[in-house]
Amino acid sequence: MIGLIIAIIAFNLIAFIVNKRLTANQIVHIWIFTTAFQLTFDLYVNFKYHGYWYFTKGVDWKAFPAHAILIPPVNIIFLNWFPYRNLLSKKIIYFIYWDIALVLYEVLTLLPEPWGYFRYGWWDWWYSAAINPILLMILLGYYKWTCKLEEKIVRGQS
Repeated sequence: MIGLIIAIIAFNLIAFIVNKRLTANQIVHIWIFTTAFQLTFDLYVNFKYHGYWYFTKGVDWKAFPAHAILIPPVNIIFLNWFPYRNLLSKKIIYFIYWDIALVLYEVLTLLPEPWGYFRYGWWDWWYSAAINPILLMILLGYYKWTCKLEEKIVRGQS
């Protein structure tokens, strides 16, 4: 639990200190989207197929912070630093760096309690390495869609 608390505090502080790009509206959208998307994904991989879990198998209130307030600030950091106006090669390198960082962090969370809080069933780090870029692209697509909706509203074309 100590590792989870430290991660939540650190990621939230970083997200809100370094954010120069995302509006409050975009942050709320990303936060809710991330939580809903993660819970939907975990519903299958975690609860139905027991691929991985937080702390214990099954539904557990102790895992709620990992579902609701750990990943959204990480996504805010990702979107804030994303090289939107750079070449495709820079964007691909950015995705690779993030994928490596996310997998390394995931492996770190496998430490025994009180530092670790994540456990593997049949899941392994290389599944995460393969799926993280897809999840990040979905997040990026959702963010761009949210930005387009905001532009429509500003122009009065809701």
